[in-house]
Order: sequence, then structure tokens, then C-alpha cells
Amino acid sequence: MARDRFHSVVRSALKKEDWQITADPYEIRVDEVDFEIDLAAETLIAAVRHQKKIAVEVKSFIAPSNVSDFHTALGQFLNYRDALDIVEPDRLLYLAVRQTIYESFFQRRFII
Repeated sequence: MARDRFHSVVRSALKKEDWQITADPYEIRVDEVDFEIDLAAETLIAAVRHQKKIAVEVKSFIAPSNVSDFHTALGQFLNYRDALDIVEPDRLLYLAVRQTIYESFFQRRFII
């Protein structure tokens, strides 16, 4: 699986915030379909004494069309979310994008 350009940046940011990377990539299988989500991480929340688990899909948005990249990312995200609901419903899925893309594209009315 080819890694997105900002994969290592997201991985480092998670570690800096005390997340333990538990899989890179995070592989799951549902109905004979294999999925590879970029990262899985866990952290212990001391105040409530339970573990929080996340999966992170990293997207670079470097194609000429942000709309095309968005459609690809959204399709993957929806597939991964549905698969996680089946195999590990307590793991939350996030989409990681660069801050500039978040501010310039994801804040538009048709995205929110």
C-alpha cells in the first residue's frame, strides 16, 4: 500500500500526544474484503480509566482537483467506517488532512 505524503507527520503528531501506534497499517477483513486503514492508535484516559481507540486514514489532497480527492477520501472513509462498525465498533475513525486543506476546502458549505 502506498503511503500518503503526510503519513509520517500524522504518526509523529499522534505519538507526541501520547497515542500508542498499534498498527501501521491497520488491516481488517469483512466478508472476504480486505481493508487497510493507515494507522491504529490507542491511549489510556486516566480520568475514566478506559481505553480510547482510533483509526486514522491519511489523505494528502495533492491531485489537481480537491473535489476528486474528496470523493476518493469520502468513499474510503465510508467503507472503513462500516467495516469498523462490524469488527471493532468501539474504534473511532478519523480522516487526517493538512491544515491548509482543512481551512481552504473542508470549511466550504457543501463539505460541512
